[in-house]
Amino acid sequence: MNLNDKIYVAGHRGMVGSAILRRLKAEGYTNFVLKTSAELDLRNQQAVVDFFATEKPDYVFLAAAKVGGIIANNTYRGDFIYENLMIQNNVIHQSYLNNVKKLMFLGSSCIYPKMAPQPLKEEYMLTGELEPTNEPYAIAKIAGIKMCDAYRDQFGCNFISVMPTNLYGPNDNYDLKNSHVLPAMLRKFIIAKRNQEASVTIWGTGSPKREFLHADDLAEACLFLMENYNDSGLVNIGIGDDISILDLAILVKKVVGFEGEILTDTTKPDGTPRKLMDVSKLNSFGWTAKIALEEGIQKVYNEIKDTNWE
Repeated sequence: MNLNDKIYVAGHRGMVGSAILRRLKAEGYTNFVLKTSAELDLRNQQAVVDFFATEKPDYVFLAAAKVGGIIANNTYRGDFIYENLMIQNNVIHQSYLNNVKKLMFLGSSCIYPKMAPQPLKEEYMLTGELEPTNEPYAIAKIAGIKMCDAYRDQFGCNFISVMPTNLYGPNDNYDLKNSHVLPAMLRKFIIAKRNQEASVTIWGTGSPKREFLHADDLAEACLFLMENYNDSGLVNIGIGDDISILDLAILVKKVVGFEGEILTDTTKPDGTPRKLMDVSKLNSFGWTAKIALEEGIQKVYNEIKDTNWE
């Protein structure tokens, strides 16, 4: 990519897209085409056709998606498969028709089978049953990866796919009904501290293990791969280390300075027992994550500690 190439970041106001945009700006890129979902509905085929015909971007980061936690994924199953398929089909196809030089499709670690061996290697995709609660979302993301590969095979498109692990950082979603585990936990502990509550309750047993990558690390990895990776298949992006949900709660409690106790609600689901990315492929290209979990949580806490969620 040249510094004056036109770059379209789809989903530039979300956590992932905004991190990629910040990174690009920091590296000196200046020519962006950016549309909010109100300005451009990526589910609308004709709108996307018109957008690409007018703007003709050179590079595309496809970070736009309908996302949510366990409750949202399990409740709005039709919405999750339909909207994500429409978004990615429209953007990938129009990128091909309008001669985009390179596209990066961002997937999700939920594409891997529920009981896949750990850590999760790229080749484990499609080797077993998915986690039922987010299967529609996962199937849409798998379709996106396969679409990029199919367009590479048939049309010679340089479309690549990356699989981030669980993310956190600026512009995260803190809605308790549909956020992911770390932002939800941060919000709970911050409010409990404010209200001088005696305890914070976390979902499930606390035993599942999760890996967490700061969005700024993800953005750096995405730019690195956009410049250095040109193959089919996918590349995991993660930190290569994980932590139990209970230990995460203890860490968040420490960062926030909450002095009450942590309770577990075992009537709530645990979800997948473990999701640790194998990042040896990414590391072999010469990139590794830099932001340690406690440091990253501290950064996020400093950004959101005074938020009024009432």
